[in-house]
Amino acid sequence: MRTPITCILLALALLGSLSAQAQEALVTKRQTTLREGPSESATAIATLPAQTALTRQPTRQGAWVQVKTAAGASGWLHLFDVGTSTEQGSVANAATGALRGLSNLFNRGSAQNQNTSGTTATVGIRGLGAEDIANAQPNLAALAQAEGLRQDTAQAKRFATEAGLSTHTVDALPVPTPPAPANNTNAGFSP
Repeated sequence: MRTPITCILLALALLGSLSAQAQEALVTKRQTTLREGPSESATAIATLPAQTALTRQPTRQGAWVQVKTAAGASGWLHLFDVGTSTEQGSVANAATGALRGLSNLFNRGSAQNQNTSGTTATVGIRGLGAEDIANAQPNLAALAQAEGLRQDTAQAKRFATEAGLSTHTVDALPVPTPPAPANNTNAGFSP
């Protein structure tokens, strides 16, 4: 049985950790737009350059987190655009940028489709359940933009020529050896 003082100390420690997370120091990973609401279509408040210092606010909606700048502006940023000051690496930033684009394709941050369950993986990507998939709304503008970037074979060859790329023959990988068949003898084990 726990003493009342132990329970009070445990509750205070939990509250302290929650407020520390809510006031976490963040920085922008790349140039991004601070928005009035948790949506790509929300009104832009300001353009923030890479490495802008921010304070995370306690509110989060879907893939959007509310932040406050050092100048006092408060707004919303996509989770893929922010990180802690200790996160480093342009490869990681490029990967999160690609994932952010993919999440925008499905318009996960729209105001009409908010998910406040708070379930997240350690990298900030929420898994999709059957209800999420059933309620998914594609971002048709982003899809049209992606379609506009499509290249045909002639355009790809022209780009390769202009960029000085050349064809190289690559040897095929060797065929892997098949695994040894499983031995179905009991080998001294009994059920």
